[in-house]
Amino acid sequence: MQQTDSDILIRCQHGDKAAFRSVVKTHQRIVFSLSLKMLCDEEEAKDVVQETFIRMWQSIREYDLRRPFSTWIYTIATRLCLDRLKSMNRIVPLPDDESVLRQFAANADSHRKLENSEWVAIVRMLSKRLSEKQRLVFTLCQLEGLSSQEVTHITGMDTKQVKSNLYMARQTIRKQLKALGYGQD
Repeated sequence: MQQTDSDILIRCQHGDKAAFRSVVKTHQRIVFSLSLKMLCDEEEAKDVVQETFIRMWQSIREYDLRRPFSTWIYTIATRLCLDRLKSMNRIVPLPDDESVLRQFAANADSHRKLENSEWVAIVRMLSKRLSEKQRLVFTLCQLEGLSSQEVTHITGMDTKQVKSNLYMARQTIRKQLKALGYGQD
């Protein structure tokens, strides 16, 4: 994740809207990516992006410049995603999701780009048996590439909880992929 200069954040803390636009432009893609992976719904993800930056703007004066900005913005976004997940009905995989995953697994072209709808189908299919915490930790560690330490700061879980949830998520996804014929022992 690209780091944001502390002078831009200081300008944001003083109400500079141009600096805020710069922060939004720099971070909106990663917030959308995280939200889409967690919520499996493009419109919900877009709403979370907007709400994340609204919350950021409203509380920027309390932001501690000594802490990593990326951790702070991820924390806001993940909490909003978790709130959405709690308020939404559990996401149920659609019948087409499994066929999309099978087609993707069978495609030998590793450079093929996924469209959002295909990504949503795959994530929905693989995460259907994960708890919210497992999905959160898996998304942050495996899909977003954050360290365990960053994930502990974002989620408020201790290191042991992060590792345990990540292990269980990996095992569940591995079993699902194996059941779908992707990968072998």
